[in-house]
Amino acid sequence: MTVGELYAELEKRIPRALSCDWDNDGLMCCPDPDAEVRRVLVALDVTGDTVRRAIDGGYDLIVSHHPMIFRPLRALETGNYVAKRAIDLARAGVSVMSFHTRLDAVEGGVNDTLANLLGLRDVTPFGDGIGRVGTLDNAYTLCKFAENVKSVTGAPAVLCADAGRAVKRVALLGGSGSDDVPAAIAAGADTYLTGELAYHWLADAREAGINLLAAGHFHTENPVCATLRRMLTEIEPTLAVDLFDSNRAELIS
Repeated sequence: MTVGELYAELEKRIPRALSCDWDNDGLMCCPDPDAEVRRVLVALDVTGDTVRRAIDGGYDLIVSHHPMIFRPLRALETGNYVAKRAIDLARAGVSVMSFHTRLDAVEGGVNDTLANLLGLRDVTPFGDGIGRVGTLDNAYTLCKFAENVKSVTGAPAVLCADAGRAVKRVALLGGSGSDDVPAAIAAGADTYLTGELAYHWLADAREAGINLLAAGHFHTENPVCATLRRMLTEIEPTLAVDLFDSNRAELIS
C-alpha cells in the first residue's frame, strides 16, 4: 500500500470534516505519495526523538496525533527545529500523517479510548462534540477514581480538586480542557477529567460543584496510539506498526 492510498483509507475513518477550523493536520510531510509503506511508527508527537527513531529504524511513515507543523513556517532552514525535522524526514524519504482534533472527536478516537479504559457506560459527546460523558457502574471516592486514572493512563500523578461529590457521572476530554468545564457541568457531570486545567478552575471547583482532575496532556491522549496501531493493521494486515513514547517530561518529587 502506498502513502497516498493509506492516507485516503485513514481519512475515511478519521474525516477532515471533524477537525476544528483552527487546526492544521493531515499529510504533513510526503516526499513521494507513491512510495510503498511497510513499516509505520505511531507516536503522540513528532519530536526530534521521534524523527531520529523513524530514520534510524528504517520506518517509511510516522502517524501522529499532534501535528508535526502546527504554526506556519516562514522558511525551511535547519535553524528552526520544526523545519529541521521536516527536512531530515524528507531527505530520508519518511512521510508524516497527523490526525489532531478530528481524532479527538471521531467515534473510537482519543476520548472514546479514554472513556473505555475508565469503564464508562452510555458514553455520549458533550459540549462541542469532542469531549465525552458517561457513567461508571459504581460510585467512587475522588481518591479512588484518581488512582484508577493513574493506573490506566500511566500518569505519575493526578492533580485533583475535590468538590465533595462521589464520582459516578464523568465527563472527560484528553489534552487541554479548561474551556470545557462549563460544558461538563451543563452535561450533568459530577466529575471532569482532562489533561490540563487552569488554576482558577481548580480553586473554584467546590463552588462550581464539580470534581476536577488533571492527569497530564500526554497521558490523557497517548492511549489513542494503540487505537491508531489497531486501525492501521485493520486497513493493511501486512504493515509492521510500532509505538514510540514521545513524552520526555518527568515528575521530580
